[in-house]
Amino acid sequence: MTTTAARIARVQAVLFDLDGTLIDSAPDLGAAANQMLMKRGRSALPLEQYRPLASMGARGMIGLAFGVMPEQAEYEALREEFFTNYQQCMTQNTIVFEGVPELINHLLALDLPWGVVTNKSARFTDPLTLAIPLFVSARVMVSGDTTPHAKPHPEPLFEAARRLAIEPAQCLYVGDDERDIVAGLAAGMVTVAATYGYLGEKTDPLQWGAHVIINSPGELLQLLGKA
Repeated sequence: MTTTAARIARVQAVLFDLDGTLIDSAPDLGAAANQMLMKRGRSALPLEQYRPLASMGARGMIGLAFGVMPEQAEYEALREEFFTNYQQCMTQNTIVFEGVPELINHLLALDLPWGVVTNKSARFTDPLTLAIPLFVSARVMVSGDTTPHAKPHPEPLFEAARRLAIEPAQCLYVGDDERDIVAGLAAGMVTVAATYGYLGEKTDPLQWGAHVIINSPGELLQLLGKA
């Protein structure tokens, strides 16, 4: 066995990022930004432009739609408007990625607890996951404001491990953004980079340092073995 394979064999819990890893929320995130554009008499942008930036949340959507960055004075007002819009539409077109339900069922069959560690605020995470049946079996839910830190800081991952009463080294973390892998490595977890989510053209998951790269949820199922 390789070192990574041996570590995967000893995994006792699997944690996931949310947007771009378990769910495709890009349509609703883009719609919230487009609502802001149309309110100002501007044309809506196609979803294809928003999708690569969806993992960045408000920062990515506002940056694309308005060219405004967090350090600019007008950003805070735009962000709050975006949040209000998103809260109203966030369950309309968000779906679970193909293959994810089968993966979760596989984890349950293996009696492996699973959960979510996301930078999304609980203001959105809680109602969104409550609206999607998949998350009924999640054993832990850590949002971006659950701890004083957000990813790439490892504290949210440590918090998830504490709630599960499982050592971080015995957890596997799956994410579609470099900050997910940075956080997972800092927490001492087995890290898996998911390329089927919101990868932009300017990012290369081969450079993130993940233990494993997967191109579909089914590949993780294969790594974990058959029930």
